[in-house]
Amino acid sequence: MTLIRPTAVLALVALAALIPLLGPSAALHGTGEAAAPGVGGIALLRTVLFAAPCVPLGELFVNRLARGLPGAPSGTPRSWAPYAAGAGFLAALGLASVVATGNLVPHSPSQIDIGGLYGTRDGALALLEVNAFILAGLCALGRRPGLQLWPAAAVVCAEALRAHPTTEHSPLIGTALTLVHLACAALWTGGLLHALRTLRLWRRSGAGPAGAGLLGLYARVAAVLLAAITATGLCSTLRRMPADTVLRQLTETAYGRTLLAKVILVAAVALLALWARIRLRRAPDPLTACVPARGEVIVLGVVVAVSGLLTALPLPIRW
Repeated sequence: MTLIRPTAVLALVALAALIPLLGPSAALHGTGEAAAPGVGGIALLRTVLFAAPCVPLGELFVNRLARGLPGAPSGTPRSWAPYAAGAGFLAALGLASVVATGNLVPHSPSQIDIGGLYGTRDGALALLEVNAFILAGLCALGRRPGLQLWPAAAVVCAEALRAHPTTEHSPLIGTALTLVHLACAALWTGGLLHALRTLRLWRRSGAGPAGAGLLGLYARVAAVLLAAITATGLCSTLRRMPADTVLRQLTETAYGRTLLAKVILVAAVALLALWARIRLRRAPDPLTACVPARGEVIVLGVVVAVSGLLTALPLPIRW
């Protein structure tokens, strides 16, 4: 039993890694579009970059909920934030090296122009992300781990700005939509992961009722997060794919196909969340809600991988 859980986690991580690595060829098949060199590796790095802020933001979010819960135990699971910061740093460093070679995959260190990063907007954002993960790791290991909120938020802001260059029509609107979308997704995904880890710890100490209360608090906030994610995602889609071309582009472009897959996965997550909420309210043992909740966090991990793939594919054409 001690080996089953780590093996299952490793298998799920490997499966999630295959999505950005193998997804581009499937998404681009028959579309006539050409992807940038190394699109699979870039998609994998972006997946790690997106996942890394979810961990500290989720931990801070759920720990705050737990502190306001009457009768809640004081113990919390061991933080995964330092590991997330390390993984995020490596991913950000890899992406910065791509930006430093003119958005091409470097084949040798001599091709990387570190100084050139300071002269471009994308380069400055890449450096900001690298430094933010370093600071997040230091905060996570320090005496005031709550301070890692700010570098994690800086990464989310940098990604929102990167996704909407100044040449885009109304880039500030697009940036604001993406910022809200990413922040809510990070709280939802990271929060559920940490909530389940906290429930497991509390159940071992005999504090099951407090665990059910924590899951209930999280579920109420998660409903608001889902609404915000849906609204901002819909608005961002209509900005990139006008309403009269959406259906066509969802099947005929790589971006549209990947977006459609993401929408289906989010719908599955919403159904699992509804199932968990029904069990939480009506089941004799409210903690049986953990079963669909575990499925929810697994599918959310797949959604993060698909999101990483989405950012590496060619943007849709505004017909």
